[in-house]
Amino acid sequence: MKFKILLLSTILLGLTSALYATALPDSIGVENLNGKKVILHKLDPKDNYYSIGRRYGVSPKIIQKFNNNAPLQIGHVIKVPTDRSIVEPTPVVQPPVTPVKPDNQGSVKTQQNKQQQPQSADQKAAPDTEKNNTAGATSQQYKVSAHETLYAIAKRFNTTVEALTALNKLKSNSLSTGQVILVPNGVAATPPRPAAEANADTAKRDSTYVSPDSLDRHIPTNRYGLFEKNEKGVATWIDDTSLDPNKKLILHRTAPIGTVMRITNPMNNRTTFAKVVGRFTDSQSTRDAIIVMTKNVAEALGALDKRFQVNISYGTPNE
Repeated sequence: MKFKILLLSTILLGLTSALYATALPDSIGVENLNGKKVILHKLDPKDNYYSIGRRYGVSPKIIQKFNNNAPLQIGHVIKVPTDRSIVEPTPVVQPPVTPVKPDNQGSVKTQQNKQQQPQSADQKAAPDTEKNNTAGATSQQYKVSAHETLYAIAKRFNTTVEALTALNKLKSNSLSTGQVILVPNGVAATPPRPAAEANADTAKRDSTYVSPDSLDRHIPTNRYGLFEKNEKGVATWIDDTSLDPNKKLILHRTAPIGTVMRITNPMNNRTTFAKVVGRFTDSQSTRDAIIVMTKNVAEALGALDKRFQVNISYGTPNE
């Protein structure tokens, strides 16, 4: 009787050990997260973060944080991150052993098939797939629109002109309409800005303010092919039916129409930007003036008189 009980206990102990030695199957499937396996687990009535962690050998805190501390509801699916590779190892097949007849000394020789097991298609593709995934995670393709600059694209994708130049191995900053370039991936592109704002931004970028002592001096050309030009002198504002008084518009003797200028009142250091819309000639009111502006510009500069001193700065092509 004792022998039967001992035998039964041994059998039960062996079955229990085999059961716990076998890895638990995934609940309903898996996902790939950067080459690591993420188990999809469907919640049972008795499940909690602690029991799920014990089942899959993962810390309950890690599971809880990965699922944003979501409340557990029966039938819902949660994700269990693991450190195990998504590519399961291929079982090694032992080569067959061929027995041979004993030799004269009575020893038995065996011949082993040393041919290597060929790699599976998944194993061969794994490195290339990872490489492609890595490349795809860092950049994406972008088609250049009409009149779009490298600087505008860099701002839309929260990067720099230098980074885009290096990423695309560009030899210059000029782009053509329809050209496809690489931009950072995972960054939502901001909508294109209005042309007026883009022009003002260009002026801010290409025309850096300098102290009055350094006015009237050419600065070497920058990367955008423009020179910074600085002038100082008298400005005046006029009421003209051809100029909208509610807009920041100016007239200049030589600057190209469309140029955006930075204007500073040295009496109070107030600064504003205005757009050149035409030329002017000398008259009683514009005599010795370097610019003529609308009342809106004068008010933005805090002008107290109709004629007052200003410093102007703007970008001009290589002359």
